[in-house]
Amino acid sequence: MTSTAARTDLTAVYPAYLRCLDGADEYGAVDVAMDLLADGVPAERILLDLVAPAQAEVGERWARNEWSVAQEHAATHISERVVAAVSSTAGPRPDRGHVVVACMDGEWHGLPARLVAEVLRLRGWQATFLGASVPAAHLVAYLQRYDAHAVALACALPMRLPYAHRMIETCRRSDVPVLVGGRGFGTGGRWARRLGVAWAPDAPTAAELVADERALRRVPAADLAHLADDEYAGLLRRRVELIDAALAHLRDRFPQLAEYTAVQLDSTVSDLGHIVDFLAAAVYVDDGDLFTEFVDWLTMILTSRGVPAVSVELTLAHFQQLLRDFPRAGRFLAAGHAVASASPTVTRH
Repeated sequence: MTSTAARTDLTAVYPAYLRCLDGADEYGAVDVAMDLLADGVPAERILLDLVAPAQAEVGERWARNEWSVAQEHAATHISERVVAAVSSTAGPRPDRGHVVVACMDGEWHGLPARLVAEVLRLRGWQATFLGASVPAAHLVAYLQRYDAHAVALACALPMRLPYAHRMIETCRRSDVPVLVGGRGFGTGGRWARRLGVAWAPDAPTAAELVADERALRRVPAADLAHLADDEYAGLLRRRVELIDAALAHLRDRFPQLAEYTAVQLDSTVSDLGHIVDFLAAAVYVDDGDLFTEFVDWLTMILTSRGVPAVSVELTLAHFQQLLRDFPRAGRFLAAGHAVASASPTVTRH
């Protein structure tokens, strides 16, 4: 038999939980979590020190092309079932105000935000999780109808930052304090500061911020004076043109694109769209690191799937030519090109 001390050591049970995710063993994963709860491990620890890091590993395995999208989705579903089981058993009745938690419009990574909502609930708040990709108008109508104490918004992808800013400002016009979280706001929340909004690196910090309304409202104004140069708006206007031009350029350089299936072609167009969207977001917050970090990630993703890194280099160089009248975007593209050039090239089989 396993000792209680071993069972309550989350480091010791973590491999068993990952094996459950790997094997699509929903009942086994729930049993791991419920055994920990029965042995006295606080529900918050199970959610943040077991489920959350395991879900991060799920994402890494997909990125390394070790797991398919189907495997990633199955593992995420199991983690959501574990969260539901733990929360339904351990959740106290709320004795504090109402906090609404939601993902930005267009943001589909819902589990991290749900974990925040569950931690708030465990700490006595009436927390309502609205799920992934909530349209701004619907969110504001909900906040007004149910008299929210605060709203917590999650963003996992930096390319959504311009939309996040509009959503934040829409909530504020309803006089509801806003806090944000997620990797989409950058290391240390640096892009949250640029947008002038309170940022929490994790669920416990979010709970502390929610309890301090003055801290939520006491944030510097957004620092976006650079948008006066109209580069961001120009990139939006030319988005379709840029994607079409880049696809035509790749077809000229890589004749094998003519043999792509519809699924492969859709994936290529999606990647080109992401390049434009991340570039636009970098211009929006005036931070080239946002774009170069994305290029580094995209190159890793593509090479792990047998796509040569040179395809990214060629696309970025082509965009530089097309955007000669966009000085900030041009600098970011040049930096991204340098990052792509430094990555290993894997040929397509």
